[in-house]
Amino acid sequence: MQKRIKHLLERNSYVIAIIITIGIAYLSLSKPIHIEMPIKITFLDKILHVSAYFSLTLSWLFALRNKAKNKGIIFAIFLYGIAMEFLQGWLTSNRQKDIYDVIANSFGILIAMLLFGIFYKYYLKYFDKY
Repeated sequence: MQKRIKHLLERNSYVIAIIITIGIAYLSLSKPIHIEMPIKITFLDKILHVSAYFSLTLSWLFALRNKAKNKGIIFAIFLYGIAMEFLQGWLTSNRQKDIYDVIANSFGILIAMLLFGIFYKYYLKYFDKY
């Protein structure tokens, strides 16, 4: 079972990373969705930014799994986040660019970068025998 999971993850890691990348672009440039929530969370937008860029960074780090490329991946995702913010300001009338979104994106990238080593060591330890 673990062998199948390992091969499934390895085969589909690029596809997952690409889907997340396209999904973030779509959500960043489309009309915002307003959902009525019973509890008001003032920083929900920033939490979503952190979560999105955490997922994006982690997916690309797992997809490429090469320590030499990690800095380039991190830098590319950081630039991608900045580009999405500028595109929001230029291409959409219902969104605006926000430096705090870039900071939240960077925080998600940083968390993913720090946790990737732990996740990947566990992944290698658990799945390497298969």
